[in-house]
Amino acid sequence: MPKSISSHHLRMPHVEKGMAVGLFGGSFNPPHGGHALVAEIALRALRLDQLWWIVTPGNPLKAGRQALPLAERIALSETLTENPRIKITAFEAGSAIRYTADMIDHVTTRNPGVDFVWIMGADNLRDFHLWQRWREIARTVPIAVIDRPGATLAFLSSKMAQTFSRSRVDESDAATLARTRPPAWTFIHGPRSSLSSTAIRSAERS
Repeated sequence: MPKSISSHHLRMPHVEKGMAVGLFGGSFNPPHGGHALVAEIALRALRLDQLWWIVTPGNPLKAGRQALPLAERIALSETLTENPRIKITAFEAGSAIRYTADMIDHVTTRNPGVDFVWIMGADNLRDFHLWQRWREIARTVPIAVIDRPGATLAFLSSKMAQTFSRSRVDESDAATLARTRPPAWTFIHGPRSSLSSTAIRSAERS
């Protein structure tokens, strides 16, 4: 695995005004086929021009958990998809960004005229209210929640779903989400993968 990170991974991918772009961020420690499935479902259901697979330097909510080197997580992510519309990037590391809310502000202010939507697996929705400035995130960009095993029903009881219940967009209108004024979110059903980074790490330690 590479020990250094290429300069293009430390820059935001190029976009044009009028594009619809998904932001799919996480520690990806390690990345796996479940992540790739979420990315592909989001691309199709939301009719995105691009999806940015954003490998973060670290997750503040997972402090103390040992992570693979960033360069290795980037390289592993690259092996999981050949879709040219999926852009593997780690621009947060090049901009000293720590929190998702700051990253979204950074991206939206530098790309006027581009419609961004935040993408996450349903398993992350349970703790979304613990994220720094989570309400601000929901009011800045639309959010697409992609079905994950064991999270199909639990998402309804999440604080985010309850707080923004009136802003939910029907799944049948998911293709319009990126162009919808936030707060707006939807839950997208589809094929699910039982893979998880936690299970992979546990298996590697055993």
